[in-house]
Amino acid sequence: MDPRTNPYSPGAGSPPPELAGRDDLIERAAISIDRIRNGLATKSLLMVGLRGVGKTVLLNRIRLDADARGISTVFIEAPERKSLPALLSGPVRAALLKLDRIQNAGDKAKRALRVLGGLIKAAKFEYTDVEFHFDLGSEPGLGDTGDLDNDLGDLLQAIGEAASERRTAFAIFIDELQYVEEEQLAALITALHRCAQSKLPVTLIGAGLPQLIGNMGKAKSYAERLFDFPSVGPLSEEAGKAAIVVPARKLGIEYQDEAVRMILADTQAYPYFLQEWGKHSWDVASGSPITEKNVDDARRSALVELDMSFFRVRFDRLTPAEKRYLRAMANLGPGSHRSGDIATDLQVTVQSVAPTRSSLIAKGMIYSPSHGETAFTVPLFDEFMKRAMPHE
Repeated sequence: MDPRTNPYSPGAGSPPPELAGRDDLIERAAISIDRIRNGLATKSLLMVGLRGVGKTVLLNRIRLDADARGISTVFIEAPERKSLPALLSGPVRAALLKLDRIQNAGDKAKRALRVLGGLIKAAKFEYTDVEFHFDLGSEPGLGDTGDLDNDLGDLLQAIGEAASERRTAFAIFIDELQYVEEEQLAALITALHRCAQSKLPVTLIGAGLPQLIGNMGKAKSYAERLFDFPSVGPLSEEAGKAAIVVPARKLGIEYQDEAVRMILADTQAYPYFLQEWGKHSWDVASGSPITEKNVDDARRSALVELDMSFFRVRFDRLTPAEKRYLRAMANLGPGSHRSGDIATDLQVTVQSVAPTRSSLIAKGMIYSPSHGETAFTVPLFDEFMKRAMPHE
């Protein structure tokens, strides 16, 4: 069929044509933000899940919904090795300027901008990646000590007061939160705790890989009382079917029931893979309905596409030792595996490969579901490793 009308949208953070199975989580986030705006206590929300489950899509959807309700928002993606002050400075400035332009705005947004200016000047001495070319002034004694725990608390408090003055809330959206370093993560948690104690309308809606829960607990022991950690996983059978069938049906194209079952089995109902299989099934089909044969043909082209992009971009970042470690995990099959079993497959000791395991966790390739266990953060990566390294 015509690829110009293909409704499916595999891609990093690309919104699917049918956001199926996530309504409860979207509503949960909306309730949390609205409670904060109304001066009611609630926990910040941090979504955790593997790659390809649609966390970024959800963050964007929740943010857009919040924007439409008049919430002041900031969206940040946290890459590896970039400091939190560097990430926050530009987006927070833009949000505060927008808040300051609201009709009849008071002075508190301008004050928050000055606090931000002081934080940036102080942070430049500690974090070399902080580059900011605007002089926002400063608010003497607030946000200018060079101690991120204290300064970030001053900033979020000033922002909360400005948002409260405008009868709105300030929601910080951070994707890939697991990459924020522990010390800086601790400062963010402390600042949010300070706002919560003062009943200021500031909240964090974040997303990250499963290790984020442990990272938060290590950064601050009380994090579990300040945040909810909803799990984002593969879709249910009903939602997975809707993600595939509904976009095509809107264009007058149907699927054979068995074709849908094949797609759900191949993809394990992970949203990213559903989009990839839907795209390729559409492209190889000659018309309605899309058949089992179409899906079988699409499977080959979808795997080639994934191997060249989604999987390969992660594989190419690995050292030879890291690749061997992941190949040993793949030998053991899907699911999580004990570190001892992986070491046995490699014919080495657990202690000798512990640094490799730690570096893979830091790169976001694996995580520990429980003590001594290791699993891939990327669904279907075990099968890719067998294709990429067939003779290991």
